[in-house]
Amino acid sequence: MDILHSGELYLPMGDEIMEEQFKCLERLYDFNQTRPLEQEKRQKLLKEMFGDIGEGCYIEPPFHSNWGGKHCHFGNFVYANFNLTLVDDTHIYVGNNTMFGPNVTVATAGHPILPELREQGYQYNFPVRIGKNCWIGAGVVIVPGVTIGDNTVIGAGSVVTKDIPSNVVAVGNPCRVMREINDNDKEFYFKNHKISDDLRSNLK
Repeated sequence: MDILHSGELYLPMGDEIMEEQFKCLERLYDFNQTRPLEQEKRQKLLKEMFGDIGEGCYIEPPFHSNWGGKHCHFGNFVYANFNLTLVDDTHIYVGNNTMFGPNVTVATAGHPILPELREQGYQYNFPVRIGKNCWIGAGVVIVPGVTIGDNTVIGAGSVVTKDIPSNVVAVGNPCRVMREINDNDKEFYFKNHKISDDLRSNLK
């Protein structure tokens, strides 16, 4: 099924594609039916579901994914709050220590603008890359082909349509860089609320 990862237009409803996709969705269903105390079962299922998943990752059900994480590659200690949606028709890469707020959507799949092609059901896929130690705020939408750099914060409700560099705060629809992460962020964690001296002394 190389066509999924080629960037070319294709028809996603073929028998071979659907057969493999349903197998993935069965495991996803099992994951979403787990009880809160069944953490070991969840970890076991995630390792079966994902293309790659590191140590200490946590995904709060319900979790939604076109391929159940088959084309997702998570580093270590990735955290996702409820209703993470990964449209993983091709690859999604997420670095270590990145966090997702609730109701985030990461989409790799799109459809052509030309109505006649959409009418026939054509689709294309382009990978998404999210760096390490990012914070993706609640309700963010990330569209196909986007890369987000390391340490970056994407503000709640943003729609990310273009690449965002490392070490910035970016917000809006479409999402734009608001500012770089700076010395003020070493002193204040939220508005005028200061980081304690004890915590600051432990920072690298």
